[in-house]
Amino acid sequence: MLESILKSIFSAGTFQQMLRSATPVALAALGGSLTEHAGIMNIGMDGMILMGAFFGVFGSYLFTSAWGGVGLVLLMGLLIGLFFALFVVKFRSDEFIIGCALNTFALGLTTYLSRSVFGTSGAKGFPSLPTVDLPLLDKIPFLGAVLNGHSLFVYLTWLFVLVLWVFIYKTPYGFWLRASGEKPETLRTAGIEPEKMKWLASILCGVLCALAGAHLSLGYLNGTFAENMSNSRGYIAFACVIFGAANPAKAYLAALMFGFFDALGYRLQDYHMNANLTSMIPYVITVVMMVYVVVRSQQKKTRAASQTL
Repeated sequence: MLESILKSIFSAGTFQQMLRSATPVALAALGGSLTEHAGIMNIGMDGMILMGAFFGVFGSYLFTSAWGGVGLVLLMGLLIGLFFALFVVKFRSDEFIIGCALNTFALGLTTYLSRSVFGTSGAKGFPSLPTVDLPLLDKIPFLGAVLNGHSLFVYLTWLFVLVLWVFIYKTPYGFWLRASGEKPETLRTAGIEPEKMKWLASILCGVLCALAGAHLSLGYLNGTFAENMSNSRGYIAFACVIFGAANPAKAYLAALMFGFFDALGYRLQDYHMNANLTSMIPYVITVVMMVYVVVRSQQKKTRAASQTL
């Protein structure tokens, strides 16, 4: 029995599911890394993901094309990012309150629009994103089964991780972005407005979170939208940002950890374990992850204080 469970857990199907589950969290975490570097605590990513998920399906229904849905998602992500930046950067509102308000607004709006357009049963079976099969990977045992058969967003996420890492740590704009959160007055004396970098970070975060929602509805769930389908993934993405110290590569690895335990929960259900119990696993791991971050931070502060004495 134990051997059978272990084979199931470490099968190619589990790791394939891990990539699918991790991608929406990873995309949102990449956006959250940008706002975190800009000195903005973006707790509203869950609402941004939910908006992306709905408008992806709505665009797919409207244009009878999944790519039409992606186009609408990009537009909505831009608008959501501008909306968030307007209140947080322009009006200097509390980002925590605005983030919570955005999550509540997104839940109410998408629920109302979904019921108005699709009825109470939700949206199912609309055009979805095609899966990608790379011919060369088919010849590689295990790895081919893990890496093939995903939506384009899974592969784009790898590219985004690399591009954003280079942007943040290897370009002048990335330096200005980090300075806008750490030393805004110093950046201003150099003739660069930190507010512009905060606007940029907020807009890019909105777009990436919306794409996370598009993957969730058009890629992961094949053209399906259900009420509150983001299911707190935005909060988990925020935890990944904190755990990875806003480093895109580390945040992606944290998202993969969430994806693995999410996939593990599904596998354990095959052995008649309670679905409510197994679905808690990735969220419990997220809480443990945050506790670890807090404890590690306190230990660093304690060591730094002891060294100064």
